[in-house]
Amino acid sequence: MTLFKGWQRLASPAVFYQLATRLIPWLGTITVVLLLVGLYGGLVLAPPDYQQGEAFRIIYVHVPAAWLSLMIYTLMAVWGAIILIWRIKLVEQLLVESTVIGASFTLIALVTGSIWGKPMWGSWWVWDARLTSELILLFLYLGVLSLYQAIPDKRMAAKAAAILALVGVVNIPIIHYSVEWWNTLHQGPTITKFDKPSIHMSMLIPLLIMALAFKLFYVWVLLLRVRNDLIRRERTRHWVKQLVQEQKL
Repeated sequence: MTLFKGWQRLASPAVFYQLATRLIPWLGTITVVLLLVGLYGGLVLAPPDYQQGEAFRIIYVHVPAAWLSLMIYTLMAVWGAIILIWRIKLVEQLLVESTVIGASFTLIALVTGSIWGKPMWGSWWVWDARLTSELILLFLYLGVLSLYQAIPDKRMAAKAAAILALVGVVNIPIIHYSVEWWNTLHQGPTITKFDKPSIHMSMLIPLLIMALAFKLFYVWVLLLRVRNDLIRRERTRHWVKQLVQEQKL
C-alpha cells in the first residue's frame, strides 16, 4: 500500500516536474562522463580484433543502441499495461515520448550495422532474421507514434498506442533469439549468454560502460521531453503559474 501511495504521489505532474528538474543535471553530467570514458576505452585503449581489425570498434555504438532499442520497447509494453489498467496520464506521456527516442536508437542500430556489414559481409544489407526483425521493430515504433498522433482524443489515442505496444512486444524475444533459432549471417551472442562472454575484458568493459551511458542518456532525454510536455499540457494549472511567478521556468 505504501508503494502504491508513493507511485500515486510520483504520478502527480507537479511532483514529477520537481523530481525531473533535480535529476536532469545529474543525469546529463554522469552520461557525458560515461560516454567519454567508454569511447576512450573502446576507441583508444581496446586492442584491434584478431579477425575484424579496427572495424570491430563500431560495436561501441551499434551494440548499446541495439540493446537500448529492445529495452525501450519492452518498457513501453509495461507502460502500456499500466495505461490500460490504471489510466495514469503521466505514464501515457512516458510511452509516447519514448517512441521517438526508441525509434532513433533503432535507426542508429540499423545504420551502424549496415556500415559494419559492408566490409564484413560485402553487403550493406541482408534479409536475415536479426536484421529483418530489428527493422520490424523500427516500424512498430513508428506505428505506435503514428497511431497516437492520428487520433484527436489523446486519452483514446494513448489507449490505442498502449494496445499496439503490447501486441508488438512479441517481436522482442524474436529479435533476441533470432540468431539462435535461424541460420543467419549475424554473429551469435557474445555477451548475453549464460556461460562466460566470448569477448576479452579489455573490449567488454568499455562496451558495458557505453551501454550504461546510453541507458542514462535515454532516461535523461525522456525526463527532458516529458517535463517540457507537462508544462505545455498543464500551463493553465496553479502549480505552473506559480513556477512562472517565481521565475523558475
